[in-house]
Amino acid sequence: MSRTDPHHADLVLGVVRSPSEAAVSSVAASWCRSALRHGLDPEGAARRQRVEASDLADRQERHAALLAVAGPVLDQMFRSVGRSGCGVILSDAHGIVLERRVGDADALQFTEVGLVEGGRWGEAEEGTNGIGTCLVEGRPMVIYRDQHFASRNIGISCMDAPVHDPRGRLVAALDVSSCRDDHGPAMAEMIGALVRDAARRIERDYFCRHYEGHRIHFLADDATTGTALLAVDRDGLVVGASRAALLRLGFDPAAVWEPRPLDQLLGGDTAPSFEDGERAVLRQALARTGGNASEAARLLGIGRATLYRRLSRAGVKG
Repeated sequence: MSRTDPHHADLVLGVVRSPSEAAVSSVAASWCRSALRHGLDPEGAARRQRVEASDLADRQERHAALLAVAGPVLDQMFRSVGRSGCGVILSDAHGIVLERRVGDADALQFTEVGLVEGGRWGEAEEGTNGIGTCLVEGRPMVIYRDQHFASRNIGISCMDAPVHDPRGRLVAALDVSSCRDDHGPAMAEMIGALVRDAARRIERDYFCRHYEGHRIHFLADDATTGTALLAVDRDGLVVGASRAALLRLGFDPAAVWEPRPLDQLLGGDTAPSFEDGERAVLRQALARTGGNASEAARLLGIGRATLYRRLSRAGVKG
């Protein structure tokens, strides 16, 4: 289907008028939302919407930590797909484009279709599209050309994945889009896999940056949910969990996280004791001094005889 296909709007409205079509696919459901919930017309020719420069600057400032970790990933993605005419885009949770990477030869075309910083790509503004529908569905999406709701967007292919913050909240969509006719469905699916992997890297790096100074405990890496990470403080309490970790442990990602003992989360049921704490301190002191008891005693601010009594009581060999 070409980007000027006069039958596209008829196809979309035909699906919208059929009550059963929304259950067939996520694209059909999005078409119905676009028309019935947002009141959009697939043939609408309203001017492309962009937020004011001051609004965009405020959004970029609020997401400074995210953009700092996402920037290198966007650069790497663009090095991989930019020569094929693709652009790499990061939006916020409302579908506002925060940053983009496009080649000089493709920049004008991307700007003309509204894929530019400040562009509004929520479903409520543009109907079914990679960014907006990914944010609504909360999962990776490939919206290929005529799967878009608006006729003016059927020349674009969009491959997207959601990005969650260190507390598991949806904060962004990572998008790779192409305006070229020679990008078929197979290439779209292949790029879609790269986008999903890049989104997981952003989430992982964002989590590690947010909990810098904490011990990061790795649980698992899942192609669908992402990397399951826990942030553990010096007392062995888990003070943060990535969305993938929350799902893996059976917690609601939307709930407020309360610190929990690491061993309890991982299935241990040993009650805490002062003896355990003292034993850990003694072992750490010996480890820091290479087993030198005199140095360990000095480090702890106690006499050597006192150190040996405590070592014996804790069952630690000095």
